[in-house]
Amino acid sequence: MAQNMVFDRKHLSDSDLLDFYEQLLMPRKIEERMLLLLRQGKISKWFSGWGQEAISTAAVLALKEDEFLLPMHRNLGVFTGRGVPLDQLFAQFQGKESGFTKGRDRSFHFGSMSHHIVGMISHLGPQLAVADGIALASKLGQEGKATLVFTGDGATSEGDFHEALNVASVWQLPVIFVIEHNGYGLSTPSEEQFRFEQFIDKGPGYGMEAVKVDGNNVLELYHKLTEIAADIRQHPRPFLVEAMTYRMRGHEESSGTKYVPKAYFEAGRKCDPVSNYESYLIEIGVLREDAIKAIGQRITTQIESGLSAAFSAEFPVAGKAEVEDVYCPHVSAAKPPSTPATAEMRLLDAISDALRMGMRKFPNLVLMGQDIGAYGGAFKVTAGLLDEFGADRVRNTPLCESAIIGTALGLSIRGYKTIVEMQFADFVSCGFNQIVNNLAKVHYRWGQHADVVIRMPTGAGVGAGPFHSQSNEAWFFHTPGLKIVYPSSPRDAKGLLAAAIEDPNPCLFFEHKALYRSIAGQVPDDYYTMEIGKANFVKEGDQLTVVTYGMGVHWAKRAIEEYDVSADVLDLRTLLPWDKESVAHSVKKTNKVIVLHEDCLSGGIGAEIAAWISEHCFEWLDAPVMREGSLDTPVPFAANLEAGFLPEERFREKLLALLAY
Repeated sequence: MAQNMVFDRKHLSDSDLLDFYEQLLMPRKIEERMLLLLRQGKISKWFSGWGQEAISTAAVLALKEDEFLLPMHRNLGVFTGRGVPLDQLFAQFQGKESGFTKGRDRSFHFGSMSHHIVGMISHLGPQLAVADGIALASKLGQEGKATLVFTGDGATSEGDFHEALNVASVWQLPVIFVIEHNGYGLSTPSEEQFRFEQFIDKGPGYGMEAVKVDGNNVLELYHKLTEIAADIRQHPRPFLVEAMTYRMRGHEESSGTKYVPKAYFEAGRKCDPVSNYESYLIEIGVLREDAIKAIGQRITTQIESGLSAAFSAEFPVAGKAEVEDVYCPHVSAAKPPSTPATAEMRLLDAISDALRMGMRKFPNLVLMGQDIGAYGGAFKVTAGLLDEFGADRVRNTPLCESAIIGTALGLSIRGYKTIVEMQFADFVSCGFNQIVNNLAKVHYRWGQHADVVIRMPTGAGVGAGPFHSQSNEAWFFHTPGLKIVYPSSPRDAKGLLAAAIEDPNPCLFFEHKALYRSIAGQVPDDYYTMEIGKANFVKEGDQLTVVTYGMGVHWAKRAIEEYDVSADVLDLRTLLPWDKESVAHSVKKTNKVIVLHEDCLSGGIGAEIAAWISEHCFEWLDAPVMREGSLDTPVPFAANLEAGFLPEERFREKLLALLAY
């Protein structure tokens, strides 16, 4: 093939050049085999990186073995270059038990900590913020390490791209963002994705350096990435690298390539990274025909050996491990304070005290959120923490919920604990994808825990309207892998937040805004934890049971005291997992039950609890299971409308009706 690019070996030895060749050839040979297996129906899907191998190869070679790479689905060369065992890799493609995800996910949707690789999820953009978190951990630890993350030109249209680059620039994180610019996002060409000529034009807008390189020239890209990585290890900051390349097959094989002009493929064939580099090595006398055959045969033998082992491996069998692996193993047990001393604290004070003690107990704990530094947070919960722990650990963030949650996951991957404060629980919708698809699923997929607590100031009753008052815990109740904690008292808030910090699983910690300063109680001065998943009998009686949480606890207590009802008031405290045993015990004792929550009635958590009671406790019921919640409307602003929206008065009426049934 005619030479189409200029190679500059610089200081590289003949041995180095040959190693580069083998690194390039391995993913190409695997692709050839995988495409055949796909046609034979032996694998279900294939995302091709044909024509883009030089980018992955250069990145692997430019970074040190203990520096993290975060690949996408056209970066097979990252996995082969890092020495991932081929039998396990092929088992992954086939959905076998011995694959990295035990058959629970496909292709490159996994990570391998031993190889310093963190794989993608299908949503593409969230990967970039995870790299921010890994790079932040390197910077906090003064490790002098670079992190490299890939994205495609199509995925840059997602908001996650902007958020991740902005955070990396603001915090001067040592991360290299490599854009594989192949001209297409699935079938959509670049001119329909963006209105600029080149991605390096974006660099100055983020305050970061940017460079465009020939992504098919393995030496050019290797030298540039090596130079950048060496620089940012010494002087931490982000870098944008635009690697121009060609995607020589469909987005994935079933999508075909009919939408691509012939001229594109003609140009791509002329710029093929493997054949051009091979021609260069032959030209300078480093590679001979017999060596080409020998290297090809050696690679083929390795591939066939790996395939043989993968084909003989077992498919997974559905069993209890499927449920057990959703969460990182952790025993949540109550740890009492070491001294009996207590102090009067409001809910806000108890949460702040738990944060302070958690920061002292865990030097690897980092707080992140908008305005949590000198300002002390929107509700002043973090006031004073910056002075004690410094700006590295109490981090003001830009307005970017998705990136900060993704960064928290990256920190967890590096062994840190993180607490992210949502300014209001309503705003978590901007980070929803990171929570339900990244944090919640990462342990089930490849065994990586997400040691992240997200604090959620929630609830109505403060005249804040539809975007600062929602009770949105039910959004997450349906997502396996999350834990949801919702205290109703200062004592519970401190002990449960401490427990959530200790728990290596992602915890959403709901804090009712209207309770921050309106309730107080005696709270132990010392550090202690409460068991996550264990409900609390706030009051006990025998006429009926009220199952509730949060503000509902206070509504229920007021009502039964006013009406002199002998009732169990069971404060769930944890919504996921919720305490079925205590619910069943109370229902079997009182034989009547009403479930109360502030969230809208339809689709609320109370519906699941009521259904469970009807199914499992039916023979002990003397009345229908009742529910009460807020109206099925957005939260209104005006005080009289908000009072009508909330369920307190309707609950009182239903409580009397249940009592009289």
